[in-house]
Amino acid sequence: MSSTIPYGLTVQLDQPFDAAVEAARGALAAEGFGILMEADLKATFLKKLGAEHTPYVILGACSPKDAFEALKLEPDLGLLLPCNVIVRDAGNGRTQVAALDPVAQMRLTGNAALEPAAMSIRDRLVRAIAALGASK
Repeated sequence: MSSTIPYGLTVQLDQPFDAAVEAARGALAAEGFGILMEADLKATFLKKLGAEHTPYVILGACSPKDAFEALKLEPDLGLLLPCNVIVRDAGNGRTQVAALDPVAQMRLTGNAALEPAAMSIRDRLVRAIAALGASK
């Protein structure tokens, strides 16, 4: 695994895009995350702009228990939910998977009480990303 962005956890896979999307869904599910939403940017850009783009999907991952508890501490936290995970075609048969670092994300609130939950969620996202890297 390599983190090339200060606000995210990333891995590059030697897998075609569609296989990486399915692998990412499975790795997230194994760590207790459900997918609340999925945005296919390639399809959206083509439909709305008539513009071509490489395959790029945003998965809105959520742990309902963690979200429920966090919203008790910070009612407007829904502005920062769910945890976004991207899967994008990196070219040459490679796919990049990246997850937003929830610790960096929660720092935006200024509410230190959220840090333990953010760290726990990050640990699970790190395991999911590492599992993808191990299955390259």
